[in-house]
Amino acid sequence: MRALFLAPIAIAICLSAPAAQAADSHDIKGLYLMTDYPAVTVRPGTTSTIPLRLQNYGLAPERYQLSVTGVPSGWTATLLGGGQPVAAAMPGPDANVSLQLRLDVPKNASMTAQTLTVKAEGQGNEASLPVAVALAKELPAKLTVESKLPSLRGSPKSNFEYTLTIKNDSGRNLVASFAADAPPNFETSFTEAYGTQELSSIPINAGQSKDIKLKVRPPGTVDGGHFPVTVTVKAEDATAKTDLALDIAGQPQLQVAGRDGLLSARAVAAKQTSIPIVVTNSGSAPADNIKLSASAPTGWKVTFQPSTIDRLVPGKDTEVQALLTPSDKSLAGDYMTTVTATSRGDTASGQFRVTVSTSTVWGIAGAGVIGVALLLMLGAVARFGRR
Repeated sequence: MRALFLAPIAIAICLSAPAAQAADSHDIKGLYLMTDYPAVTVRPGTTSTIPLRLQNYGLAPERYQLSVTGVPSGWTATLLGGGQPVAAAMPGPDANVSLQLRLDVPKNASMTAQTLTVKAEGQGNEASLPVAVALAKELPAKLTVESKLPSLRGSPKSNFEYTLTIKNDSGRNLVASFAADAPPNFETSFTEAYGTQELSSIPINAGQSKDIKLKVRPPGTVDGGHFPVTVTVKAEDATAKTDLALDIAGQPQLQVAGRDGLLSARAVAAKQTSIPIVVTNSGSAPADNIKLSASAPTGWKVTFQPSTIDRLVPGKDTEVQALLTPSDKSLAGDYMTTVTATSRGDTASGQFRVTVSTSTVWGIAGAGVIGVALLLMLGAVARFGRR
């Protein structure tokens, strides 16, 4: 019985708790004009926009007439809603309407601070908001520039790309120009962040930022090392700089030639000839596992001793033997053979002119055949000539 008596009381308490909370949340009731920035500073000769909100707390929907008072002579104050001028607004219960107060201040405006009052007036309800406006002379332009990845690593054959963010921290729009100071023979170019069009300047609105790309191409003959690049951005009297860096790893650079630089050799058809081949590394990093190959006329055979060079440090060379055997059907004359050295990171080739002569055995045999033919002819003439 006691439980049955207390149960309705508990239910009533539970039901009354949300109602109390709801009542607390609606303690504020009425019409209000609000802004995040009730005191602003503007520059003469410019247009400024102040965001506003007409807030309705617990009132029935009603049409409210909008106006601005206290506007100095020569100034223009316009209330905007949805991007266009408005003269009235109607916020729903517990809802708000977004507005904007646009101020056009003449260049010759007095530097005295002003107070403008925005009003919303309805049938029995009204709201007002004073906005303090101070005037300031033109501030100097201000720029910042930074890179998300200021240091990149690659080889001399790499293209280094940096994404730069340029921000206009001024109160006015600017056109920013940029330049890159790189080591000698390094190529630099600026392009759009998401395109290929090359740029030398870009417009940036006040308080906004834009991204661009810097491409740096080192010369193919550069040695490995750390190379600085400085980017300078200018706009009117403002200058900003950022330091970038390229870390270039060394790379082998192979060269293929004959002994003493000769690119010619002699060979005999169907006979193996040894031709000395000199492989040089003129790069800035060791060349490992260099494989040798050749492209020769059809029917020729070319092998190398050794066929692979394990390691060749920068500034050094080594000699291998190309064992070349022309085809037994090769005619006397000059032929071209290409020798190629391939390592991870570089490939080099050299063309050799090979002068082929026929074997002396075949020359002696031919001379013998000719001699026998002459003897037979002479014998025939001597015998039949008497008759």
